[in-house]
Amino acid sequence: MREITYEQIAETVARLCIQANCQLPDDVKQAVRACRESERSPVGRAILGDLEENFTFAGERELPICQDTGMAVVFAQLGQECHITGGLLSRAVDEGVARGYTQGHLRLSVVADPLRRVNTNDNTPAILHLTLVEGDRLTLTVAPKGFGSENMTKLKMFNPSASQEEIEDFIVSCVSQAGSNPCPPVIVGVGLGGTSEVAALLAKQALLRPVGEHSADPYYARMEARLLERINALGIGPQGLGGSTTALSVCVLPHATHIAGLPCAVNLGCHVTRHAMEIL
Repeated sequence: MREITYEQIAETVARLCIQANCQLPDDVKQAVRACRESERSPVGRAILGDLEENFTFAGERELPICQDTGMAVVFAQLGQECHITGGLLSRAVDEGVARGYTQGHLRLSVVADPLRRVNTNDNTPAILHLTLVEGDRLTLTVAPKGFGSENMTKLKMFNPSASQEEIEDFIVSCVSQAGSNPCPPVIVGVGLGGTSEVAALLAKQALLRPVGEHSADPYYARMEARLLERINALGIGPQGLGGSTTALSVCVLPHATHIAGLPCAVNLGCHVTRHAMEIL
């Protein structure tokens, strides 16, 4: 049985909070640069250039790419042969988020209660999703989620008789209705199937897939390509000022579901779709 300490987890999460907020993943950087070359709107090209300048400067100076440093969403894959010592995993994650956000001088955006709205002053608690897997390792992924994009989340419980066209129309309409609010170009995460909460979680997890990768299932790979083409044809463009680059990628994650249902959730990531991962 391999041991990982509370302190190791806290230190790692703190480091990942700062890294994720200051270093945009390489796949997203490359996608922005590629879209700048192909963008048909002069204004859109200029904005994509500004976005590139911003994430380059942030990475070089270890500054946040966006002023909204988000609510910390942490995905933990815990090997069954791994034993955590010194405290609870959830507390270690929260300790790491508190350290990372305060020591990294990241904006503290979390309130303890949704109605009374008192700030916790350290960006805790984190949102923790724990999965048990084989092995003796702990994989931690920190994905700060800003709420300009998070507020655009949609869930619809379709009848199982709904056609694929109806599903795709709903996904495209979610992006259309969001307009400039999620700071496009966006990454579109789609959770399809399961139950309502599973679909929503899949849509959030979909934002972690590298831009440029496609579903391993050809059926869904074709669906993603159609959706990306339709979304970019909306003309919303970079930052909502018009153009041919509204989305960088579409990722659809399907799941088994009940014969009487067809849940579909859409979660948008802004042009700063951030995440950082480390294996302990």
